[in-house]
Amino acid sequence: MIGVFDSGVGGLSVLRALHAAIPGTPLCYVADSAYAPYGERPTAEVLVRSALIAQHLVSLGAAGIVVACNTATAIAIDHLRARWPNLPVVGIEPGLKPAIAATRNRRIGVMATPATLASAPFAKLAAAQADGAFVLLQPCPGLAQHIETGDLDAPELIALVRRFCEPLRDAKVDTVVLGCTHYPLIARHIQAAVGPHVTLIDTADAVASHAARRFGSNLDACGPSAANPMGIELLSTGDPAALRKIAAAWLPFAASVARVELSQPAARAA
Repeated sequence: MIGVFDSGVGGLSVLRALHAAIPGTPLCYVADSAYAPYGERPTAEVLVRSALIAQHLVSLGAAGIVVACNTATAIAIDHLRARWPNLPVVGIEPGLKPAIAATRNRRIGVMATPATLASAPFAKLAAAQADGAFVLLQPCPGLAQHIETGDLDAPELIALVRRFCEPLRDAKVDTVVLGCTHYPLIARHIQAAVGPHVTLIDTADAVASHAARRFGSNLDACGPSAANPMGIELLSTGDPAALRKIAAAWLPFAASVARVELSQPAARAA
């Protein structure tokens, strides 16, 4: 089994790509919806929650873990790799490199949570990959939280998208990086707000391909369990209703959905 986690439902965009890249491999996805979104949580809390979820996935027998959350990757992935040095852990980061390759006017926008954009790993990434292009960083506070409700066509959500996309239109960017795994779930609204001429960059497929290569022989040991014969299990630390609703609309395969309690004290999870 390969473990996948995000602060909420957003990582389903990565899960779908991962299932396509390694078909037949059991996947266990944890949505930490009780604490979503990570992009508006303190750094220490994201570290604790990420370690707690990773520990749960390891206890279930995960042969590898995909951190399907930009904020958790930026804040916690080094900690997870240090704690489980023999376990392959793959993260996700905003797709600046493919954006540089795609842009025609060298004007790029990055939509992400405030925590991702403020993180040291993102600053390092931008310095290494911007290649002199104009890059407008657009924090989107509250957007992931609205997506978590499961109503992806709510007027309030669409209004928020339009507000965050206005500076991107004003800056005349021709490429926009979706720097949060929640955002591909509402890509059609973002596309409508920025215009049809703007290219949206989603790194889910690239992350899934990298994970398939990184896990390699670990996948040979993966197989459906008696408890999860379908092979795909979705767990939520909050109300699983939104996870169930979005999974039904977004995933082209069957999956079980259940609630999971992960309330281990921070001192034991760190």
